Amino acid sequence: MSHPHPELGPPPKLPKGGLRVTPLGGLGEIGRNMTVFEYDGRLLIVDCGVLFPEEEQPGVDLILPDFTSVRDRLDDIEGIVLTHGHEDHIGGVPYLLRERPDIPLIGSKLTLALIEAKLQEHRIRPYTLEVVEGHRERIGPFDCEFVAVNHSIPDALAVAIRTPAGMAVHTGDFKMDQLPLDRRLTDLPAFARLGEEGIDLLLVDSTNAEVPGFVPPERDISNVLRTVFAGAQKRIIVASFASHVHRIQQILDAAHEYGRRVAFVGRSMVRNMGIARDLGYLRVPAGLVVDVKALDDLPDEEVVLVCTGSQGEPMAALSRMANRDHQIRIVAGDTVILASSLIPGNENAVYRVINGLTRWGANVVHKGNARVHVSGHASAGELLYFYNICKPKNLMPVHGEWRHLRANAELGALTGIPKDHIVIAEDGVVVDLVDGRARIVGKVQAGYVYVDGLSVGDVTESSLKDRRILGEEGIISVYVVVDSTTGKVVSGPQIQARGSGIDDASFAAVVPKIEEAIAKAAADGVAEPHQLQQLVRRAVGRWVSDQYRRRPMILPVVIEV
Repeated sequence: MSHPHPELGPPPKLPKGGLRVTPLGGLGEIGRNMTVFEYDGRLLIVDCGVLFPEEEQPGVDLILPDFTSVRDRLDDIEGIVLTHGHEDHIGGVPYLLRERPDIPLIGSKLTLALIEAKLQEHRIRPYTLEVVEGHRERIGPFDCEFVAVNHSIPDALAVAIRTPAGMAVHTGDFKMDQLPLDRRLTDLPAFARLGEEGIDLLLVDSTNAEVPGFVPPERDISNVLRTVFAGAQKRIIVASFASHVHRIQQILDAAHEYGRRVAFVGRSMVRNMGIARDLGYLRVPAGLVVDVKALDDLPDEEVVLVCTGSQGEPMAALSRMANRDHQIRIVAGDTVILASSLIPGNENAVYRVINGLTRWGANVVHKGNARVHVSGHASAGELLYFYNICKPKNLMPVHGEWRHLRANAELGALTGIPKDHIVIAEDGVVVDLVDGRARIVGKVQAGYVYVDGLSVGDVTESSLKDRRILGEEGIISVYVVVDSTTGKVVSGPQIQARGSGIDDASFAAVVPKIEEAIAKAAADGVAEPHQLQQLVRRAVGRWVSDQYRRRPMILPVVIEV
């Protein structure tokens, strides 16, 4: 199995007749999915999603793929194929369209409706091409065929990309639920047909490659929900992804059965469920869904709230309820259902929310104590089945952390794919399909691009390091006025601290050390303010470290008079 090396340099020119595949997100992480296909100087992008920040990225709203490698080639992009409507696959589209608004978006009806609603908020009117399973569309030099796949959102599609260099198939996110709520199965006969034609490179969802067996059917959740609804004494609050239409459908069905009314909470939840209802993907009995304000007039035992925040996101509705920072206040006897998986990296945030809700007396039902979630991604048994159907000549695991990618590669090898035909890549690693073989040939820039409010890309790793230090260790400011001629201290040092945990009176002990450092610098002829600031920083930093074993941010200010 080939895998990336740190010494990889820029890729060479793509050989004539070759197909180049460059993942810019989604490999080594869960989210930010984006893959660029290149043939004969033209580009086709599959998905453009976002990654949600973790605790060590304070203040960040979203993380985007790095568009640097395509920024000078925007006119070469034939289109963006969107496999389905989850944020980790469509959330980055508005930011790419800011750079070229007329890039065509290709996807299913629901997927395009969700991205169009999102683009309205960015004041972008996209050019879209709606496709359905079984449809073939020529997009520049790329002959694309779309295949139905089952996932945790309706209308998901895989895409087979035919070029003279060979056929690449990208599954998007998929599983093999044999009893889907919408009766839309993953089209195994179509994949078998593609396999017989010859799949030269198969890019496969790796999220559940470590999980043995098969994913349980989505409909298994219905009985668990009925049990929870039957035993709930007061309000029921359900947290789910704002795009999980099948899960919300089961919540609505249970609410209708037990005589409750439902209100959606949160802008994205209200918007997405409105779209799903209008397009016929969500069946809503008359009078079941009401405005959240109408709940005040209903007894608690007739209320269901459906909100966002199942991943512990700080600003989402459920987190704010747990923190008593929301108009809806949790009271003893409320039932809260977290109807989603734990995305790796979010565990601490989710358990913090669960503890907060429990503190106020809520009965919290989650994946750890009840089957209120089944995955939308194929497990190991399904992947083995899939490889035996597709018989790919080359395999490239995608969509997953390193452990998922490697587990998926091992599954492919078990089904007979030669190990030297299995490519384990990471974001930015360039893979060329030439003469029927996929090989790593280089690497392009593919770092994190942080969105903070209206700022895109301005926040750097250095900025985040400063934020972490400020949050964990606090800040110490030191003000000193020196004579520009003699270099001696005229006023100060004045020292102020915030969040450092050090009493202001304690800083009297470090003042002589600062004065001594400045006096020594004056004797040595050092008078430049920046150099003096570094001396002050070192003197204070050494003292704080020796006395308190802490490393706060130290901000020295030296003024010459």
